[in-house]
Amino acid sequence: MKPPFPAAMGLYGCPTTVNNVETIAGVPTIMRRGGAWFAGLGRPKNAGTKIFCISGHVNNPCNVEEELGIPLRELIEKHAGGVRGGWDNLGAIIPGGASSPVLNKAMCDTQLMDFDSLAASKSMMGSGAIIVMDKSVDVVKAIWRLSKFFKHESCGQCTPCREGTGWMMRQMDRIVKNKATLADIHLLEQVTTQVAGHTICAFGEAASWPIQGMMRAFRPEVEARATDYQPPVQAQAAE
Repeated sequence: MKPPFPAAMGLYGCPTTVNNVETIAGVPTIMRRGGAWFAGLGRPKNAGTKIFCISGHVNNPCNVEEELGIPLRELIEKHAGGVRGGWDNLGAIIPGGASSPVLNKAMCDTQLMDFDSLAASKSMMGSGAIIVMDKSVDVVKAIWRLSKFFKHESCGQCTPCREGTGWMMRQMDRIVKNKATLADIHLLEQVTTQVAGHTICAFGEAASWPIQGMMRAFRPEVEARATDYQPPVQAQAAE
């Protein structure tokens, strides 16, 4: 149970550094080849490799280790056989697991897969679990499904998370069913900022980020479901 955190009190009551298998697995090779070799992989300030799990609408779902900074499109086409139906059939990609903000195709076209590049796109590497969705996917409904997952997984200790995850899920349900207004959609976005950063652990952020990412990358698709949506007026061609 935390706190205390392992860095303060861990194994045998002593401060303990906890790493994942991916980190530990790289140590022997770094010891053999040296730090300069490892630093030569990837990009500046984003050195080394990452294990990516590529799933979803690709021809060859796989786990692969690649250098940080590899273009997202190259990563998918080189190792996963490309998007089902071709790159032009791409709808969206979640680049780092369920809590990682979704990217639309235009963002994916030039996205580099390293920590700083994803942060610049207001997303994140997360676990490296890349979820590829082609144009057959209703992205709004996919994010609604994630909101149900986070509502189910909330431990309920913090009021912002316990109440906020349920509220976000119910609002997403209304949006998917075309029962929300534009005001409801804007309010949902505001509520995510009230949950994120106001909980004991990072789960509140994890539940908020998918919705925030959807609002950034697919806002027109979200607002088009509103009961009071008005299509933008198209400029008439000059006679």
